[in-house]
Amino acid sequence: MKKSTQMDLQVSRRGALGGSASLAAASLLSGQASAANRSASARPVLVQVFLRGAMDGLTTVVPYADTNLYNLRPTIAVQPPGPPTGARDLDGFFGLAPTAAPLLTPYGNGHLAIVHATGSIDPSRSHFEAEARMEIADPNVPAGVLTTGWISRYLALTAGLATGPLRGVGASNLLPYSLRGAPKAVPIPDFADFLFPGRVVTASERQAAIVAAYARRGAPVGTAALETLDAFGLGGIDFTGYTPENGASYPDTQLGQRMKNIAALIKGAIGVEVVTIDVPGWDLHAQLGPVDGHMAGLLSELTNAIEAFYLDLLGHLDDYVLVVLSEFGRHARENGSAGTDHGHGNAMFVMGGHVNGGQVFADWPSLGPGFLDSGDLAITIDYRDILGEILRERLGIADPSPIFPLHTFTTYGVTA
Repeated sequence: MKKSTQMDLQVSRRGALGGSASLAAASLLSGQASAANRSASARPVLVQVFLRGAMDGLTTVVPYADTNLYNLRPTIAVQPPGPPTGARDLDGFFGLAPTAAPLLTPYGNGHLAIVHATGSIDPSRSHFEAEARMEIADPNVPAGVLTTGWISRYLALTAGLATGPLRGVGASNLLPYSLRGAPKAVPIPDFADFLFPGRVVTASERQAAIVAAYARRGAPVGTAALETLDAFGLGGIDFTGYTPENGASYPDTQLGQRMKNIAALIKGAIGVEVVTIDVPGWDLHAQLGPVDGHMAGLLSELTNAIEAFYLDLLGHLDDYVLVVLSEFGRHARENGSAGTDHGHGNAMFVMGGHVNGGQVFADWPSLGPGFLDSGDLAITIDYRDILGEILRERLGIADPSPIFPLHTFTTYGVTA
């Protein structure tokens, strides 16, 4: 097991609130509600960032000391540390791609851990099947079979600890598989615009009519409608006027805006327990551009957003745990279009308080002949082991087996 560290190298349903007056009242009460919700639950907010399209972990977190990498990728591999275009050293074996250097801020402070040669043991290299199985957290579920997501099962298991009408948020137009079937969870693409629609003067009457109509409907339609109605306004948090702390500067992109909104939501402490965010665009079969092309741009936007989120929440490290993952990695060998095809093993990130950061966790399998999995980086750490640790150590789930059925856990010490 190669475990390298920096130290070594170093709106209620019965009385619906109406219009702007209700939002103003919510704003006045939000401080008290936040304090009550925070004291009622010591669990941090789980933030899942899913990189859709299969992020290339061998570019993002470069195993530059494994010289087989440069035989497999003679033209696109990020070079070892030294030149400006080389990797940013992490521990003498791994380094970050140059445009992923913003991650050095939380990593250097011991609040970001990296896990490599990880992922789902699901053998599929199909985006849609792999995403579904990873978010359902069952690598053996047949394609097309619908079941609840792993985060949904976590929320169901902790239903008695809920402190607000809204527990889960998908920062997108649709809920991801992870939140399929989750109680009190809604998709919200724009937090600032998540208000009860229409004219203020008729808001209360229209809300009452909706409550009366959907209270008679069974689950999931009736339940989802009423929970959405309860959640409008998000506790009066001023997302438009929100000012980040500690000099944090979010990218002026959709991802940057959503990460800033999530930071404001965490500080508001209105009872939301889980937020998911999707980042598309990682399926780079041609012209990867790890230093100054497409991949470099994706990494720059992602890691600057993560660094800003980290700085913004320096005073709230124990109030969240952030996980970044992707459905699978890329093929170890570059293709004829200066890109990479679908692979298997990958890298993931864990950030926040009580994270044993500043180190890369990897049972490195080697990229040499005879060690690859059908030409891909082999998976030696099941991603469910890392999520299981987070559930046990940070989210108070003594036994995560109901959330990850039929999985036998191994502990790696990523969380404390």
